[in-house]
Amino acid sequence: MNKLEFSSLYQLTMMRFRLFLREPEAIFWIFIFPILLAAGLGIAFRNRPPEVLQVGATTLQLTQALNADKGLTSTTMDEAAGTQALATGRILLLAVQRPDTTVYQYDSTNPDARTAKLLADRAIQTAAGRHDALPTKEELVHETGSRYIDFVVPGLLGMNLMGSAMWGMGFAIVDARQKKLLKRLVASPMPRWQYLASFLLSRLVMLVIEVAAFLGFSRLVFGVPFRGSITQLALLCMLTSLAFSALGLLTASRAKTIEAVSGLMNFVMFPMWIFSGVFFSSTRFPAVVQPLIRALPLTAAIDAMRGNMLQGMSLQQLIAPVAILLAWLIIPFAISLLIFRWR
Repeated sequence: MNKLEFSSLYQLTMMRFRLFLREPEAIFWIFIFPILLAAGLGIAFRNRPPEVLQVGATTLQLTQALNADKGLTSTTMDEAAGTQALATGRILLLAVQRPDTTVYQYDSTNPDARTAKLLADRAIQTAAGRHDALPTKEELVHETGSRYIDFVVPGLLGMNLMGSAMWGMGFAIVDARQKKLLKRLVASPMPRWQYLASFLLSRLVMLVIEVAAFLGFSRLVFGVPFRGSITQLALLCMLTSLAFSALGLLTASRAKTIEAVSGLMNFVMFPMWIFSGVFFSSTRFPAVVQPLIRALPLTAAIDAMRGNMLQGMSLQQLIAPVAILLAWLIIPFAISLLIFRWR
C-alpha cells in the first residue's frame, strides 16, 4: 500500500469515527444501554433467600400444618374464596379438607405451584405423623457461573455485537447512498475496497471499547467469571463482530432507503433475538428446529462466549461455533462484493 492509499484509508476511517461521535443516540445504544440492561437483569435475578409461597386451606388444622413449613404461609378460607384466590393469583395452592382425604387444587403448569404442592404435602403428612425412612442433610452450594447474570451476560454481549455491527454498517452505507456520497466516492481515485475496509477498521477499534466497558462492568459489579483465555475471548468477540458486519453489509448492498434497510435488518435479527438463547437457553425449543437454531450466527457466538467465560473452553473445543461464525463472515461478504450497489 503506497502513501496515498494509506492516507485515503486513514481519512475514511477517521470519517467513520467523526460521524459516529456526532450521533449521541448511537453512543447510548452501543455503550450505555447494554450496561443498564445487565444492571437491571442482575438486580432483578440476584441470588435471594427462597421465597415464601402463599397457599390457602379450608380448615384451621390444615392452616396450622402448612404454616409449620418455613417455605409456606397459609390463610384459612372457604372453598369458594380459595377458588377465587387461585384464579386471581393471590395463592398458588388451595388445600381442601374432604371427609376421607385432602385435595390439592393448583395449576400444574406453574412451577411455583408445583413446588407449593410438594411442600404442602410434606407439611400435612408430617403433621399427620409421617417420619422420613432415611436421614438426610443439606449442603448448600453457591457457585459463581451458575447464576442467571452469569448466563445472560454472554447473551447480552452477543446481542450487542450483532446490533452495533449490523446497524452501524447498514445505516451508514444506505445513508451515504441516499445522499449520493457513494457515487462521488466512486468518481474519486479512492480504491473501492478501502471504503468498505474503513468500516471494518473503525468497527474493530470501537469493539475494544464496547467489549471492555461491558465486561468490565459485569466483572466489577456482579463478579461474572472469566474462566477461559481473555485473548481467545477477544478473538471470539472480533470474529462475531466481523461476521455481523458482513451480514450488515449484505443487507445494505442493494437497499436504497433507510426504511428498506431497517426492515431488512429487523427481518434478519428478529429471529435471532428469540431463538438464539440471549435470555434463556435455546434448547427449550423443539428438537426438530435445533439444527436451524444452531446454524444461526448469534447462537454460535453466544455458545462460544459462554463456553469460554463459564466453562473455560479453548478455541479447539469450540470448533463448531467458530466454523459457523467463519461461514457467516465469508459467505455474506463474498456475496456483498458481487451485488453491492455503488450508485
